[in-house]
Amino acid sequence: MAFLEIKNLVKSYGETPVLRNVSLDVDQHEVVCLIGASGSGKSTLLRCINSLEEIDDGEIWLGDNLVSGEGTDVDQLRRDVGIVFQSFNLFPHMTVQENITLAPRKVRGIASSDAKDRAAQLLERVGLADKASSYPDQLSGGQQQRVAIVRALAMDPRVLLLDEITSALDPELVAEVLDIVRGLAHDGLTMLLATHEMSFAREVASTVCFLDAGTILEQGAPGQLFGDPQKERTKAFLHRVTEAGRL
Repeated sequence: MAFLEIKNLVKSYGETPVLRNVSLDVDQHEVVCLIGASGSGKSTLLRCINSLEEIDDGEIWLGDNLVSGEGTDVDQLRRDVGIVFQSFNLFPHMTVQENITLAPRKVRGIASSDAKDRAAQLLERVGLADKASSYPDQLSGGQQQRVAIVRALAMDPRVLLLDEITSALDPELVAEVLDIVRGLAHDGLTMLLATHEMSFAREVASTVCFLDAGTILEQGAPGQLFGDPQKERTKAFLHRVTEAGRL
């Protein structure tokens, strides 16, 4: 059994199908990049895994535990599966340290001093040790996104979901955020990324999945999918990306 297993996932908004029988196996320590045009289902898939969206059919397994459907312990799921959004979603009235330590203290019951020590270690790692007492509006977009990643890491998740985390950033700030993700991949954290950063996906992914109209149309190792795609739709998408200078 895969570490994270998605079986025949179906999700619709009203009469509009968004995910159509999506199945995906993710091994521990694997980095899976989800690529595809806007509206292809990438973000919805991530939100379903984290139970931010209810699925209409199918199953999601984390290890030996079914983590979808009726009776799911959503609180436990979100301890195990962290998610970072493109819009940061930091609490504006809290300092960086308070943003990072809130969930470990309230959800995991970690002592305040231990939570602060962990926050300090993580902030040091991402080059923001001097920003613990700052508020989000005193930070650049790239700094806010790094704090959002640290906030997710502070819960020691088994899986980290990253939803277009660079799309709201100015181009010069993208690299500093991707450097953090690159380091997490090197450390062996299991991750699923929805991204438009094709060169980064080619570099960091174990597996790349091309989503089209709510299905995983093609998946494979980065060298294979980017270098020798088999589906005409994949070829057309990558051709447009290359023309736009994104690959």
